[in-house]
Amino acid sequence: MSQVLSPELQALAQEAICHEARMASAAIQQAAATYERPSVLYRPVLYIDGNQWCALYGENLQEGVAGFGSSPANAMWDFDRNWAAKLDVKDQP
Repeated sequence: MSQVLSPELQALAQEAICHEARMASAAIQQAAATYERPSVLYRPVLYIDGNQWCALYGENLQEGVAGFGSSPANAMWDFDRNWAAKLDVKDQP
């Protein structure tokens, strides 16, 4: 009753299974990377500032880290970028 697959079909099945495993691995890595974003780890406060959204971590804009954008998602991405930005010491008193 059971039939054995030809070597060609076995190779195709093996490649399909390996491809799906690679895709699943990439999806898991992408999900894990999302949880490592500064906006996820530090949970900045999100509010509307004028005509933009602001994501702020800290007491105020001068002492904290902020991100701005036309949507909450854009503000969070800008926050992540600003979190990693180096402080320009020339502007400090």
